[in-house]
Amino acid sequence: MLLLAFIATLLTYASVVTAESNHELLLSLNKDLLRSLDTQDGLPNPSIHLALRLSNYHNLAKEAEYLNKLKNALHNDIQSSLLHSQPVTGIMALYILALKSSCYNISTITFTINGKTQVPVMQLKTQMDQEKKNFALSGRPLTNYYQYSLGVIALCVSGVRVNNHVTNKLIIATEYDCFKHGDIVSIDTYAMAGMALQCVKDAGYHVHNAAELDTALAKIKQKLLASRRTDGHLGNEFSTGNAVQALLAMGSPVTEFAASTEAIRTSVRANVYHNPMGMSQILPALHQKSYLSLRNKKCLNEDDTLVLEPEEPELVESTDCSVNVKVEVVKHDGTKTNYALDVPTGSTLLKVLELLKGKNVGFTFEVQTSLWGPFLSAINGEQARQSDKRYWHLSSDGSALNEGVGDYTVENDQKIGIQNKGY
Repeated sequence: MLLLAFIATLLTYASVVTAESNHELLLSLNKDLLRSLDTQDGLPNPSIHLALRLSNYHNLAKEAEYLNKLKNALHNDIQSSLLHSQPVTGIMALYILALKSSCYNISTITFTINGKTQVPVMQLKTQMDQEKKNFALSGRPLTNYYQYSLGVIALCVSGVRVNNHVTNKLIIATEYDCFKHGDIVSIDTYAMAGMALQCVKDAGYHVHNAAELDTALAKIKQKLLASRRTDGHLGNEFSTGNAVQALLAMGSPVTEFAASTEAIRTSVRANVYHNPMGMSQILPALHQKSYLSLRNKKCLNEDDTLVLEPEEPELVESTDCSVNVKVEVVKHDGTKTNYALDVPTGSTLLKVLELLKGKNVGFTFEVQTSLWGPFLSAINGEQARQSDKRYWHLSSDGSALNEGVGDYTVENDQKIGIQNKGY
């Protein structure tokens, strides 16, 4: 009897210690994301604001300051893109979700195109119409299914009815396994599509094809669960946050994603999520929330206790160690060009490419900004653009990289592959 009581006490103690450890980890991640507001380059990122607002812990002053940046700098950039007839479905959707996360009156914001003024949700509906028209031309959305799904989510959580023909595109894409990036199944896209369809179902917008909708949701859930690796991640470290959000939104029991949530925590401790965009997708999942949580957000009596302590200056150890990197560029037509150089250990891939360009061996490259940081847009004069449904696929010793050029670091001798691929 005493032994059983002792075991029960140990289990209770272990449970308390684990809970406290997870709480401290969550606070640390929250603070890291909050600190990123002062260090990020380029335009404000609505995904970061959205994640901070879905958290249970807040620094309301810094969040309000960032909201103003979104309403000015990001708004102006979207306005410029619209004037140049550039598709903005994804960023417009995230912008709307970010504003809604702060319970901001979205109807007070407008965009003006060709003398016509529209509020954000109506402009997003216009973007979705353009996406729909592209299906008739090419059988796929103008941007991609990830952005298309974000558009559905933003309209749905804003209380705007999503028409059956819009939802049907996602249902058909699910049926025919269209959610891929190149040859790779996109778990991120399955997750976004799952949240989009679940929102439509919860709102009662798809009553005429309820069975098809349920079949699509069941398949998405099966795809997400089937992507689980032995370490618990769904797809990879950077798709697990969205996948857990989707499972939460679809009402999955905790047992179905508990291992994946723990995998996220393990990766946080290993500093895998040093990119603020990556942090912004896992923070809601760790708070057991999803983008659909915005439907009922009230912004009342919010916590305001998140304080950033002064950080100790980071000591950077100098090293004379270098590694040899071979770089193979494969153009659209299959032409291969190979290079080799020595770089300091720990160099980012972006630094590697800059050093290679500086060697004057005929290698050139261009990058564009994105929510994830810099991404390759051109190599040796050849472009791989989203508008052409192409991208530069990155690999190391034949294995696809999950990080971009600004985040992946080179720690040992290896062969970097850069290939122009379609999707």
